Amino acid sequence: MSDVLSFCDLRVRFRTEEGTADAVRGVSFGVAPGEILAVVGESGSGKSVTAMSALGLLPRTAEVTGRIELDGSELGEQELRRVRGKDIAMIFQEPMTSLNPVFTIGWQLVEAIRLHTSTTSAKARERAVELLDLVGIPEPARRLKHYPHQLSGGQRQRVMIAMALACEPKVLIADEPTTALDVTVQAEILALLRDLRDRLGTTILLITHDMGVVADLADRVVVMYRGEVVEEAAAADLFRAPQHEYTEALLAAVPRLEIGKSEEPEPADPVLVVEDLVVTYGGQRAVDGVSLRIDRGEVLALVGESGSGKSTVGKCAARLLTPAEGRIVLNGRDISRLPARRLRPLRRNIGIVFQDPGSSLDPRMSIADSIAEPLRLHRVARGRELDERVDELLDAVELGASRRQRYPHELSGGQRQRVSIARALALEPELLIADEPTSALDVSVQDAVLELFQSLQARLNFSCLFISHDLAVVNMLARRVAVMRRGQVVEQGDTAQVLGSPQHEYTQRLLAAVPVPDPERQHERRLAGA
Repeated sequence: MSDVLSFCDLRVRFRTEEGTADAVRGVSFGVAPGEILAVVGESGSGKSVTAMSALGLLPRTAEVTGRIELDGSELGEQELRRVRGKDIAMIFQEPMTSLNPVFTIGWQLVEAIRLHTSTTSAKARERAVELLDLVGIPEPARRLKHYPHQLSGGQRQRVMIAMALACEPKVLIADEPTTALDVTVQAEILALLRDLRDRLGTTILLITHDMGVVADLADRVVVMYRGEVVEEAAAADLFRAPQHEYTEALLAAVPRLEIGKSEEPEPADPVLVVEDLVVTYGGQRAVDGVSLRIDRGEVLALVGESGSGKSTVGKCAARLLTPAEGRIVLNGRDISRLPARRLRPLRRNIGIVFQDPGSSLDPRMSIADSIAEPLRLHRVARGRELDERVDELLDAVELGASRRQRYPHELSGGQRQRVSIARALALEPELLIADEPTSALDVSVQDAVLELFQSLQARLNFSCLFISHDLAVVNMLARRVAVMRRGQVVEQGDTAQVLGSPQHEYTQRLLAAVPVPDPERQHERRLAGA
């Protein structure tokens, strides 16, 4: 059976001010009809560039050679206009930069549907409601009127998936489709993609760094490293006996949810105390009576489903939002309602890593300027000292000083997130609020970033509110964990206790939804839960 989508000797080079850079070098592989093929590799390996080239979505600085075929026909510029969005669609990695901020999500979904069909506006609207319901958006008819900024990161990603599914495409390219989603919604989305393959015969090219997702969904795996394919195998064979040393290193870096022993509580020295926090949006309580404490040198993980209110709690802790009720106490000082002028000097002690680096980095600033900005604003360094500090931070997050003059659009998603982490750590804050700081990173870089977090914490003894949906990472990093659902904390305590012996049914459901990086075990778990 011939491949429905194929790449033959694909080469992609980018013109930069420093010369040309090879992003993809002689890549060849195909995806069979009804197959789910995963392409994995570290940030900058060329996997997203390969996928984007299939839709002709690379910037003008890209030089593309080789052959890309859909059903045996080469995808030239004219052909791409006809099939893009209809026969071949894409779920993008960063929904905040892919959705138009000035239009409602309903308008954008209806436009996508009517662009490729002859349906009426009313029918397209009905279909949009169906799609939002299909991907698990609550109150879909009401959500059509919302703008992207009114949704959580996970909800925005689900809108992107709905848009890609609008015309039931023959080939679906999914670039990190579950990056921003909690594990329960991730399980639903993976089941949805599997159902599309089984029910409609949809061919799926999956770009991901999550080896648990690969184990759960993929039939075959292509491993890319520095722009080349280094291994290609059936998923079960690759996990059982990887042939290339890079694949071995990739699998070794995957965090496992192995529960340790409970730790003895240390004397309390709270850096941050949140008491009875209430935040309202449009008359609805997004956060309802949340109380948390983070001691000096402690990592408290905040987990929960998309839209549970965990990112809102993080924004309140940094006083980017003012709560309707409750107290936020930083180092013994109530900052709940301090005016901006009095807050400014205190913000030096708070570092923030946002979930979506595509929207948190200024596209007009080089990455060196982005990292240097907090150092300049707080007058910590200037001149040569400032440049040296920026270079140190770039090295610390494994980007290197050679990239200092690049702009965000010239970096991969994972590289942009590392810039955000470097900027958040620039002032060596006492409290770090990390909102999904590793969600955009491949497993090898994630492993390095987590080591960086741990080494910096040992040296600086900072406290951290670590917001995440990755329970394996939480287990590795956090001493205590709080579980949120629908604006409330339903369970909290020692990490080993909460994850090893959860008391609340929602926590139990979260743990059951975590995919394991082993295709055979994951298949057994899925059958057991069916």
